[in-house]
Amino acid sequence: MRETRGIYVDPGAGRRKKGERKSTRTGMKLLARNFQLDGVGVLAETDREVPAEMRIGTGDGICRTDPYFDQKDGNNRGVLRGVMGRFSVVWRLFSIFSLVISVSGIGANWGTQTTHSLAPETVVRLLRENGVDKVKLFDADSGTLRALGKSGIEVMVGIPNDILATLAASMKAADKWVAKNVSTHISSNSVNIKYVAVGNEPFLETYNGSFLRTTFPALQNIHSALAKAGLSNQVKVTVPLNADVYDSTTGFPSGGDFRTDIHDLMLTIVKFLSDNGGPFTVNIYPFLSLYTDTHFPVDYAFFDGASSPVSDGGTIYNNMFDANYDTLVWALQKNGFANLPIIVGEIGWPTDGDGNANMKYAQQFNQGFMSHISAGKGTPVRAGPINAYLFSLIDEDAKSIAPGNFERHWGLFYFDGVPKYQLNLGTTNSGTLFPAKSVQYLGKKWCVMSPSASLDDPQVAPSMSYACGLADCTSLGYATSCASLDARGNISYAFNSYYQKNDQLDGACKFPNLSTVTRTDPSIENCRFEIMIQPLMAAGVEQTMGSLRTTVGLVLGAVLLTTM
Repeated sequence: MRETRGIYVDPGAGRRKKGERKSTRTGMKLLARNFQLDGVGVLAETDREVPAEMRIGTGDGICRTDPYFDQKDGNNRGVLRGVMGRFSVVWRLFSIFSLVISVSGIGANWGTQTTHSLAPETVVRLLRENGVDKVKLFDADSGTLRALGKSGIEVMVGIPNDILATLAASMKAADKWVAKNVSTHISSNSVNIKYVAVGNEPFLETYNGSFLRTTFPALQNIHSALAKAGLSNQVKVTVPLNADVYDSTTGFPSGGDFRTDIHDLMLTIVKFLSDNGGPFTVNIYPFLSLYTDTHFPVDYAFFDGASSPVSDGGTIYNNMFDANYDTLVWALQKNGFANLPIIVGEIGWPTDGDGNANMKYAQQFNQGFMSHISAGKGTPVRAGPINAYLFSLIDEDAKSIAPGNFERHWGLFYFDGVPKYQLNLGTTNSGTLFPAKSVQYLGKKWCVMSPSASLDDPQVAPSMSYACGLADCTSLGYATSCASLDARGNISYAFNSYYQKNDQLDGACKFPNLSTVTRTDPSIENCRFEIMIQPLMAAGVEQTMGSLRTTVGLVLGAVLLTTM
């Protein structure tokens, strides 16, 4: 979007992959030669001044993740961006939980990129008890679909981008995919599959056109396969798209049209969806506009009416979501598809990994969104209920942090199914979220830095780097949930994350002369030192090989650390 008076969307936010940050400042004065963990076990040099109390005393400076630096692939170096503010995360937030909210249904994205997953049956029970009646998947995992059988939950199954080429090139492959992942589960397991999502944001400019030639043929073939199976009236196809597929020539919603470089392709897809009863699915993320542009008006990301309104020819916009959504509506109208159904495939706010990713903002945004859509009024240009899937249901600790450290923290629930904050979805009488039940945890013990260990030990930096590279340190950083930790606390957090990810094996807390196991919970304030859930047990030789791989990895890691 072009920047105008009354900006309603970050110029270029839709052009970047989820979380990819634009350079906001260059030529920053060298303040200090410090080091920070880049999240993959590599010590990266930075130019940011680090408070003395945050350093680990290695001589090289800080050893921790910092969400204010880019985490990009390739050789691009992080650029310091302005701090939007620090926030204390509190459990009791606002007084709006008592609002009476009524919605006809809300969906959630169920991602499974985790080191330790809840049992699918546990997640399905979590969905049902919280009144979530629609779920969007990113694949068609058989265990997940079996668990959804006879639940009544409406399902959108996903086709990953990496198999689009196969499905585009082979009708036989499409038939086989539908038979295995749709027909069988509908007929044998009574799964309420309503949509097949063909790809996921395949036209992002950061993909460099990798899926431009395969998405539409794959869409056609999957629809044809559904028709052959007698399911095309019951199951519709769609393509979840990022909001970067449309733009505005004026900077206002009424200037909306599809991106010029893919305009013809978009019209081909839109016509196909219209002809076959499929919806247009779009992912809208106000958080990313705030994340990528320090000048983005914060209040405009939310639904509280506190922002300066934007007038588009007399149509008033008080929040970015409505403006972004209506930009798509205008794009459809201009091209003759004014009545095409729209699904918001992803919308949400992360809770950690960045100064603006916190409990306060996440609760404010998600509760505001639920209140906003509860009346069924729609947006200024398109009236009526909004069909949406919150992103996401549960945190995913194995996701890539290339987009940003926040990427593992989008969940309404922690990895173990515990609600992060109070949220009234309007689907139950309680007005808040219920936790997952019957979750089995490992023992109440944590791996921490030994009281006798010295911060000056030369093994500290490589040990912490190793631990963070193989676990998750995205809660360490300025203005994150664990920002109040001192140097020893940071190290303990890293060690414990590695220990828990490796199922509390003895060898996972053997950092040379640095670590020890404690039964005293080291969690402080809002910083949660995890106890991992029991791993889902695989059967037979696969389980044995998995344990063997873990053991070998720990042994090799120990050898590596002792030789540093």
